[in-house]
Amino acid sequence: MNTVTKSMKGVVKGMDKGLASMDVDKISATMDKFEQQFEDLDVKAAYMDQAMNSTTASATPVDQVDELVKMVADENNLQLGEAFGDLGPVGKIKEPEPEKKESVAVEDDLEARLANLRG
Repeated sequence: MNTVTKSMKGVVKGMDKGLASMDVDKISATMDKFEQQFEDLDVKAAYMDQAMNSTTASATPVDQVDELVKMVADENNLQLGEAFGDLGPVGKIKEPEPEKKESVAVEDDLEARLANLRG
């Protein structure tokens, strides 16, 4: 982080010099350098955020998280029901179940209506 701070400090000084001289080439070069450093900082921040999220998600015991959620719910008189039990482990995305029952029911209903019309 100190490197980024020093680098940005240099860019700001360059901007001051470019603006003082009103040289378009210097201003443009300084702005390009600033943009590059800002993009580098953005990439580094995104990488660190991803690394921290993956580390904390895999290191957190599931039973302790569940116990904490229940404790907070009890303190605030909330009823969790079974909604949280169906979600599965932290960090895992549960695939939605296909809705075949509804389509079968619709087909059965259509067949019954067709049979009623025929006969």
